[in-house]
Amino acid sequence: MIKRHFFLVAAGIILALMVLAAVLRVVFASNDEGGPGGPGGGPGGGRGQVVSQAVIADRPFSDQIRVLGVARGQRSVNITSSTTELITQVLFTDGQRVAAGAPLVRLQAREEDAGIIEARANVVQAEREYERYRVLAERGVAPRVTAEQAETSLATARASLSAAEARLGDRTIRAPFSGVLGLTSVTAGTLINPGAVIATLDDISVVRVDFPVPERYLGVLRAGLPLTATADAYAGEVFSGRIALIDTRINETTRAVTARAEFPNPGGRIRPGMMMRVAVTQGLRQSAAVPEAAVQYEGQGAFVYRIAPGEKGSTAQRVEVQTGAVEGGFVEILSGLTAGDKVVGSGLNRIQPNAPIRVNEPSRAGTAGAASNPASAR
Repeated sequence: MIKRHFFLVAAGIILALMVLAAVLRVVFASNDEGGPGGPGGGPGGGRGQVVSQAVIADRPFSDQIRVLGVARGQRSVNITSSTTELITQVLFTDGQRVAAGAPLVRLQAREEDAGIIEARANVVQAEREYERYRVLAERGVAPRVTAEQAETSLATARASLSAAEARLGDRTIRAPFSGVLGLTSVTAGTLINPGAVIATLDDISVVRVDFPVPERYLGVLRAGLPLTATADAYAGEVFSGRIALIDTRINETTRAVTARAEFPNPGGRIRPGMMMRVAVTQGLRQSAAVPEAAVQYEGQGAFVYRIAPGEKGSTAQRVEVQTGAVEGGFVEILSGLTAGDKVVGSGLNRIQPNAPIRVNEPSRAGTAGAASNPASAR
């Protein structure tokens, strides 16, 4: 009997709590509809989606020619041998910076060493004969022509020695200019063939980027024109350079002219072969802009949701716009909106046309900043 009464009391308490919860829900709902945040209570009323607000404002946009190019060293070369020979000594390490003329590898030179020994012996013999015939000619014992022949033989012997030394010098491969060496796989004892790469050498103190430009832009290009470039390896970093040269010919197939840009490269951060996105600025203009998050694209068109007053508060009015350049996180608006219009800044995929919305009102200082700077509205 006691258990039965206990269950009845518990059921009554649960029922009373459910009734109380229902009453509280009705009370809070009526407060939302009639309070400051409701349809009749203020500009941001309505039980709609809470959204952020962006204010259309003029922003500078640049007219740019954007093309792709490949970075090259100011000077680049593959170190190779002109003969098939055995490497006896490697005089560098991978990634080493070397000066012009620095020895890199020495090849086997046994024949050249023997040739120098022979040439030096010939020079010594020719000097002795010349000195003997010169003295005899001065004393009148030997004809002067004999002394002249001995002098010619001495000059020939010396020339042969110089040639032998040059052949020995060819057994040492040197750096043709100052730069940084790449990776190599050769070691002492490697048999190298003509054309085989011993190492790469690049002068990357200044980097060159060749890029094609459509011929219609030829009138705005000139040597010395400043430009910028970016690389995927350094996201967000901009490299500044200038146009050094413009090719004298236009490609008849692509109708483009090749321009060469030069970029200072302290620290060697830009590597030869790196893909670069080059932007040539033609000028600046002021145009209405919205944050990228405020624009949705549908097929070939684009639209935004303008915040418009409704009967019971703010509504999201869908407006088709014509967009232009996209730069710095903002989209240029060519038509459809004017400066000062307020649009939904984010969350467009959760909004229906003409649906009620509630604007997440910023502080007074934030509102002023949003009106003057689109970036703050985002």
